[in-house]
Amino acid sequence: MKKCRASCRIAIIGAGASGVAAATRLLENGFCHVQILEAEDYIGGRIRTIPFADNVADLGAQWCHGMKNNCVYDMVKHLDLVAPTGDFFNDVAMVRSNKEVIPLELGHKLQEMAYGSIPNDSTPAVGSMGSYVVEQFWKAVDNQIPDVDRELAVEFLESFQKHESSIEGSDNLFEISGRSHLEYEECEGDQLVHWRCKGYARFLRLLMKVGEDEPCELGLLNGRVKFGKKVSRIQILPGRKLQVDCEDESFKVDHVICTVSLGVLQKEMDTMFSPPLPPAKVKAIQSLRLGTVDKIFFEYETHPFPKDFVGFYPLWLEKDLKELRESKHAWLEGITGIHNITCQPRVVLAWVGGVHGRKAELLTDEEFLESMQWLFRKFLSFEMPEPKRFLRTKWYLNPNFRGSYSYRTTTADELDTGAWDLASPIMGEENHPSLLFAGEATSRSHYSTVHGATEAGWREADRLIEYYAICN
Repeated sequence: MKKCRASCRIAIIGAGASGVAAATRLLENGFCHVQILEAEDYIGGRIRTIPFADNVADLGAQWCHGMKNNCVYDMVKHLDLVAPTGDFFNDVAMVRSNKEVIPLELGHKLQEMAYGSIPNDSTPAVGSMGSYVVEQFWKAVDNQIPDVDRELAVEFLESFQKHESSIEGSDNLFEISGRSHLEYEECEGDQLVHWRCKGYARFLRLLMKVGEDEPCELGLLNGRVKFGKKVSRIQILPGRKLQVDCEDESFKVDHVICTVSLGVLQKEMDTMFSPPLPPAKVKAIQSLRLGTVDKIFFEYETHPFPKDFVGFYPLWLEKDLKELRESKHAWLEGITGIHNITCQPRVVLAWVGGVHGRKAELLTDEEFLESMQWLFRKFLSFEMPEPKRFLRTKWYLNPNFRGSYSYRTTTADELDTGAWDLASPIMGEENHPSLLFAGEATSRSHYSTVHGATEAGWREADRLIEYYAICN
């Protein structure tokens, strides 16, 4: 006999945006036995807001991407919590490794052509995004500014590709699906809506109905989150039951919603699930990717940049890049940009990603800071003091994440798989939805975003709500 909402037991793996969204949706619809098992010691997952400098730093998700048909923005737009970033980053300088600053007008023209080279129509690009961008960019250069310094254009294109890879979450643009733009739906409006002085954690508090000054564990999730519970095994048992094993205890439940990151699935799926996952889901897990994007927050006594200097994108001269790759600072090739940050008057934010980001995570703080100070001296005509303190993320090294956010690959194109296979539920006896999957990587149209993760959590909660629409 099917249980009802008041009696069935549900375990949610992970207290990130997707897990919190699923749990709160279920609790608001009459489910009484909902438990979140979280491997970390905080609620949020890849949303991680902490006190830093004059207010807070978002170590993970930082911006709300778009203002129309975005469930995150819809929840906060009337609460004076967010603001558009607008043209804040328009005047970030392009600086060559010989300290030459590219004229702003030329920089804007190069950016206009580069962004115009990204596939965005109804026709899939053949092969990878990278090959398409390179071909279209050089066509635009030849047509619009044929007399431009070709070495400079090469340096710019390399810098742009690294920057765009950081946005996509990939190691490079040549591994990104040429049809990804057909599936990902960009929400209209400012793509960098920021959280003023509160941070992204305010969104989670709204989901959980927790006041600004209350502990996160209160609200709807009061007593329903177990911290330090890394799940080692999920077994589907006879009789429409599942067993979830952690290191120190096990749980018998009727349903599991698994929201762990794609990186964790890739590393642990062979031992985590019994019986093994079906081939279609394995193919999706193996074909999609979870990229590495890390941040470095530098706090200074007073802001070190000259007035009107927003930040810079590093452009490497060929000879300097060759020397860099043979030096102990080689990981700096992965720095995609360094700039001011809204609502933090004494903070500079730098970004590093891909294989270089993963190498950077292995450095000691002393080695890391030495390299960054070397970079500042190499590119800037003014002196950068040592920071009062700095904070850096290590999303790849954390075994509970193993990366930052997902992207669609050329391999997924070739194998005709994607988020839809990752999202498909594992059905038990009598079409019982036993094992469900959520998380940003399971979102077909909004992967890599908080709103995609939230929608995925609601999707799986709604699956159970519908299943228990009529109790037998």
